[in-house]
Amino acid sequence: MSHSLNRTTCEEAFRRLDDFLDRRLPHAEMHLIEEHLEICAACAREFTFEASVLTGVRQKLRQLSVPPDLMARIAAQIRAAGEGGPTPESP
Repeated sequence: MSHSLNRTTCEEAFRRLDDFLDRRLPHAEMHLIEEHLEICAACAREFTFEASVLTGVRQKLRQLSVPPDLMARIAAQIRAAGEGGPTPESP
């Protein structure tokens, strides 16, 4: 970061960490967080921990089987919501 590391920059980085992990920040903010993580061991540890949790959750979700009619029910609700109509009731 262009300014010295202090409590405020750590708080800013921590507040943006989820969006950083999801790649939902503007390019300039992504770059600032990357720079901060390079110089701040505490924030880098938090980033590593949160990234590992997300990876673990994603791996577990890939192992789950989806009920056969779930995708059809979701698609029907999306269509109904897009048409402005009532959504079908869940069984």
